[in-house]
Amino acid sequence: METALIILGIIFGLIVLLLLVMVVRAASLKPHKSRDAVFAPDKSDRAKSYGEKLSRMIQNETVSSRFDSDRTKFYEFHKTLEELFPLVHKNLTKNVFDGSLLFKWQGKSDKNPIMLMSHQDVVEANGNWKHPPFSGHIDEEGRVWGRGTVDTKGSLFCIFQAVEELLAEGVTPVQDVYIASSCTEEWSGNGAPAIARYLKENNIEIALLLDEGGMILEEPIKGVKGIYAMVGVVEKGYGDLKFIARGKGGHASAPPKNTPLVRLGKFMAYAEKHNPFKAKLTPTVTEMFTRIAPNMSFPLRLVFANLWITKPLLAKLLPGISPAAGAMTKTTLAFTKAEGSAGLNVLPQEAYVTGNMRFIHHQPNEESIKIISEMAKKFDIETEIIYQDKPCPIVDYKSDAFALVEKVCNKVYPDVLVSPYVMTGGTDCKFYSEVSRNSIRFAPLYINPGQYSTIHGLDENIYSGALPGGVDFYKEIIKTEK
Repeated sequence: METALIILGIIFGLIVLLLLVMVVRAASLKPHKSRDAVFAPDKSDRAKSYGEKLSRMIQNETVSSRFDSDRTKFYEFHKTLEELFPLVHKNLTKNVFDGSLLFKWQGKSDKNPIMLMSHQDVVEANGNWKHPPFSGHIDEEGRVWGRGTVDTKGSLFCIFQAVEELLAEGVTPVQDVYIASSCTEEWSGNGAPAIARYLKENNIEIALLLDEGGMILEEPIKGVKGIYAMVGVVEKGYGDLKFIARGKGGHASAPPKNTPLVRLGKFMAYAEKHNPFKAKLTPTVTEMFTRIAPNMSFPLRLVFANLWITKPLLAKLLPGISPAAGAMTKTTLAFTKAEGSAGLNVLPQEAYVTGNMRFIHHQPNEESIKIISEMAKKFDIETEIIYQDKPCPIVDYKSDAFALVEKVCNKVYPDVLVSPYVMTGGTDCKFYSEVSRNSIRFAPLYINPGQYSTIHGLDENIYSGALPGGVDFYKEIIKTEK
């Protein structure tokens, strides 16, 4: 009995010591100044003129679709670019690939070229907008409204404007600079592959590629106050799958059990409740939490300052706490479309649902598809692959390329904390793996949570006062010796 009490006392003491260590570690983290950072839109004439230029770009309707091969609208958009950025078009070599653009600005050396990238196409703009989606309306607060302001004509403007201003200053870059802009990004079309193929055929390897992705964001994860530069270094794979259930059909007046739609419903509910994919806090996600932990509330800090002990539990709980953060740790599956019988009173002989998958690196396409296919079989459902892309190569957040982006961010946005993160969406970067080992997904523009929610939604808009920072960022990237 006495021995047992001694053992219990030792265990209790160790637990108390462990908790004390965790509290001390959490308390020792001092908040970064980004926690109290406030974005103040630039109200200068410079910002105003930038907003007017972006407004012109928005007024070109450049909705793209895999079902429309006519690229006339994009050539009209190119004319607008030529009017707005005459020095770029006078001094850079231009190549056009069925509407997609590649410019080359020859530097003092062809070693370690960089490429600045932002697509020119946009998604549809349905619904009732506060201001017409292709009006480029500028309100009294200096916000430019319209489809593409954030995704991604805002950053495209900043790239062109940065080069235009450097040309006016008589700057010659240290290395070759490329500007790429596909017109098929929104549907993973042939624009970026054509540009990548051209680079490969001409033995051009890009030392640093900067595309859309993360931005300057407020509270990127719930509970983390402040403003952060979220720099994407990981892009998951992409897949569209079709889950098919078959039956005998017949009249709906005497339905048997487990008809195709019922089986599909059971399968979807089961897949959501019993998520089969493995969550893992990768080095990138761990680094992200390590960097932002000082700005968390104390209860969260207690968890994230002690990942050495909390990581296994956190990996399991995180997807349920934050869908966005959870998506950075595992393969995801979202059911997106369904179809059954053509008649309201007819049982379907065949019904299906589609699932959109984003494959994590530690459970890539083949493994993830096999897992979900085996689950579907339990409900007598077949799986068909519609389309898939593999996860992209990971950019090391310790690399020189990331360090350069971080250095420039710190110069242009001194109050903002820079963090690597995992992209849960897709970009054109996936087509450039063979010509660049350092594809970083980051558009250096501030947007607030409301503006973030308008991407692919209603009332997309951006502050004119956010554009100067973006222009300055790209100018510094070009001027900084690699």
